[in-house]
Amino acid sequence: MKLAQVILVTLITVPVIAQDARIEEIDKSPIEAEFSSGGQLNLDLCSSGVELKGIDHNILRVSYHSERERTRNVKVLLETSGSRARINITGCPHNNFWLTIEVPKSSNLYVRMFAGELQIRNVTGNKDVRLQAGQLTMDIGESGDYGRVEASVTSGELEAPPFNVSKGGLFRSFDQTGPGKYYLHAHVGTGQLELR
Repeated sequence: MKLAQVILVTLITVPVIAQDARIEEIDKSPIEAEFSSGGQLNLDLCSSGVELKGIDHNILRVSYHSERERTRNVKVLLETSGSRARINITGCPHNNFWLTIEVPKSSNLYVRMFAGELQIRNVTGNKDVRLQAGQLTMDIGESGDYGRVEASVTSGELEAPPFNVSKGGLFRSFDQTGPGKYYLHAHVGTGQLELR
């Protein structure tokens, strides 16, 4: 009887490890997969409006909608392997298309997007984000959480009130160090970059 209890307690307390997954879907929303907190996420996003937000669940979820245009060419590839994941989204309509990407609140982000509006909020971790043209708005949490911050715009506006920075024009940037453990790199080619 005691052996059975020990085995049962052991089975209950062993952490559940998400299996590796590869999901590829066309014109389907939402798409989701298990993914543990604290992992590395690489995102290659089509030009659109994107809200990337941290949630209190160990899951990756991609959903989208379009007000006017059809989504039949929208292709989402979601791959997870241990503590790493990749999301690649292509075939987005050019107008009135919005993506919502939900990730574990504690995640390291590597994001690349050509054009559009990208909002990142409620995510704690390293962030490396580049947008060629458009508006990038990122909620960074506490400025003291970062050990290194690099932000720049080739042409446009750079607003970063937590770091006492407000600049506009050509080739605007700032580079600061701090007491924290996270790294933040943000760049917009043409447009607006706001860290708040």
